[in-house]
Amino acid sequence: MYELIQVSEHDHYIDCPSRMGIVKTRGNEVVMIDSGNDASAAKKALRVIKENGWELKAVYNTHSHADHIGGNRYLQENTGCRIFANGKECDFIRHPEMEPHMLYGGYPAEELLNKFFMAKPSQAEQITDDVLPEGWSVIPLPGHSEDQVGFITPDKTAYIGDALASEETLSKYAISYTFDIGSCLSTIEKLKETDASCFVPSHAAHQYDIAPLCEVNTRVMLEVAERIRGMLIEPCTHDELMKKVFDAYEISMSIPQFCLIGTTVRSYVLWMREKGIADCTIRDNRILWQNTADRKAEEL
Repeated sequence: MYELIQVSEHDHYIDCPSRMGIVKTRGNEVVMIDSGNDASAAKKALRVIKENGWELKAVYNTHSHADHIGGNRYLQENTGCRIFANGKECDFIRHPEMEPHMLYGGYPAEELLNKFFMAKPSQAEQITDDVLPEGWSVIPLPGHSEDQVGFITPDKTAYIGDALASEETLSKYAISYTFDIGSCLSTIEKLKETDASCFVPSHAAHQYDIAPLCEVNTRVMLEVAERIRGMLIEPCTHDELMKKVFDAYEISMSIPQFCLIGTTVRSYVLWMREKGIADCTIRDNRILWQNTADRKAEEL
């Protein structure tokens, strides 16, 4: 754990639960891509950097989830490095209390007020062309998070954050947090066309051919969508649908899981509504969801 893995002449990552990219830029200077889940992870990463005689200049965050930005504050305070992120992700990094607010949909339950959902704030700056290392490019990867991005280095290594899950994770959990199903599926398709020699997901082994992992992610997401569609044969409220999902995937209910899976289920049914395969009606002051094929059959 926390072993430095080299994937090209200049590109590395630290092998840990939420992988941190380490890229040599010039001389002994390096930048990081994501900073791990907390100060302890960042401290271990910084030790690896110093052991190699490198100097940390900046952290580039793929997105604002706590397990990717948890070390920002420690690194900024101990090295003076700059922190960069894209769009709304930058705002969430500066104001991490917004994450539990968003997940709960209001003043958050205390079960969400911990380091797993809310990292310590750091002074993040917007990513612009003039703050990128020479030869880098940014690729938008929305879906898992609204303004998630990836980074492609001059060695053609693509650090892609949480754009893809590992086969092991998909096999174990199948349904996991996704902010926007449609954007996530489009991002996966885009990754298959991305010109890179190596891909480094945050929670999967690095890949030289990304297409197989893309196919598995797409297949599982569409299987989840079809399973949810099957749960909507009869009209049901969101809470009723949530119970069906939790029972089907053998998930134990808790407030954090209710928020994470609840957001994902809402994303699925809204995507299905956009596709015309599900819709909602308001009846007796309840929003009822149903797949459109069965609703049309009922109406005939």
